[in-house]
Amino acid sequence: MLSYILAIVTAAIILGADQLTKFLVNANLEMNTSYDFIPGVLNITYIHNDGAAWGMLGGYTWLLISITIVVMLAGIALLLKWGLRDKIMFWAATLILAGGVGNMIDRIFNGGLVVDFLEFAFIDFPIFNVADCSIVIGAGLIMLSLVKSIIDEQRQKSRATADFKSSEKDNDENI
Repeated sequence: MLSYILAIVTAAIILGADQLTKFLVNANLEMNTSYDFIPGVLNITYIHNDGAAWGMLGGYTWLLISITIVVMLAGIALLLKWGLRDKIMFWAATLILAGGVGNMIDRIFNGGLVVDFLEFAFIDFPIFNVADCSIVIGAGLIMLSLVKSIIDEQRQKSRATADFKSSEKDNDENI
């Protein structure tokens, strides 16, 4: 129960940070302007994005909202299915849900546009926001959980094979 409360608090903090930073950028910066935050590393560049990652599906607001709802339902299903049995998957779902809600709020209340403002100055990478960071970290945790599951499965197979060979050897010695 405590983990669920902690997840709700974590999601609320992420959602709050996302909405607060978007509000501050919108209130204090001019659209399509860029400011050096950490020179050569990170710029604050205020843009609106009507698409998903890398601007994909730009202009398809209702499709993006629908996809977000489906992903959020999948996140809730992950929380219910794995619950606390897989803590990595639990936190992945929490982060994805928090980020999805943050960007969906923008789409619904900002005419289909999401406020993006974080730009890496040293690479050619799309401009993003706090919600996007949460979603990407959650997706990374899902991949980590899947890799961990594969490794655990391989270890179990190796142990089973070793136990089988050991029992065969014991049987051969007893004959």
